Amino acid sequence: MNDNTKPLLEIQNLRIAFDMPQGRTEAVRGVNLTMGRERVAVVGESGSGKSISFRSLLGLLPASASVSADRLALQGDDLLSLGPRAMRALRGRRIGMVVQDPKQGLDPLMTIGKQLAEMLKLCGKVPRTGLQQRVRELLAEVHIRDPKRVADLYPHEVSGGMAQRAMLAMMLSAEPDLLIADEATSALDAVVRHRILDLIDEQVRLRGMGLVLISHDLDLVAGYADRILVMYAGRVMEELRGGQMSDARHPYTRGLLACRPSLDHPGGELPVLNREAAWLE
Repeated sequence: MNDNTKPLLEIQNLRIAFDMPQGRTEAVRGVNLTMGRERVAVVGESGSGKSISFRSLLGLLPASASVSADRLALQGDDLLSLGPRAMRALRGRRIGMVVQDPKQGLDPLMTIGKQLAEMLKLCGKVPRTGLQQRVRELLAEVHIRDPKRVADLYPHEVSGGMAQRAMLAMMLSAEPDLLIADEATSALDAVVRHRILDLIDEQVRLRGMGLVLISHDLDLVAGYADRILVMYAGRVMEELRGGQMSDARHPYTRGLLACRPSLDHPGGELPVLNREAAWLE
């Protein structure tokens, strides 16, 4: 049994490298994070190491990757020491992940209801006689209006927003301690993005889960986080309080903020983000 007095997630000096034809490339360089059942946003440019840092918790990196850390633990349990079987048991049950394109995470040959039922059976959360009822309840909990009808649909028969709701329902069905939303709204239009983030925020609060919200959109996630980590080239450049992006002091974060288009000056020339070698030292 896990000790609830321990931090939910501990990451100390996480390093990830890849063996490439041209040599060894270090993609994550000493990331640190200790979090409880709170909402942490991780922002930065593509290639900054956001996604692979947290995919490493689930053992979802390719064979060419090597992962090391002084400590990598979930509620005190060392993740680096887990074998393949224990890691499979951890995925979904203790750490859930909502991915960028939900239709890549859903089996196109299975109805949404069948996939949800399969997840429930794997986690052993519901007796077989109550599976279909629980499937409909889960879909209703993510604000799908006609859960019985949607349960009988295939992924290609629903919109991107509804598919993302179904994916979220699937992750919530296992009642994980930590939910990782990896660019979970980037494939959706602006209005649906906020609805999905509102839904994720609602469910995380209701269930007392921890949330890691990975995004390149600073403005979008700032209001949904208690803390914000800004990453560049595999390192955390700065940590900010949620909703306080204007307090940024690091030149990289200030540069990112300055590069955003402004409705006050539409069509204006955007500044070029300056990068300094000293940031990597």
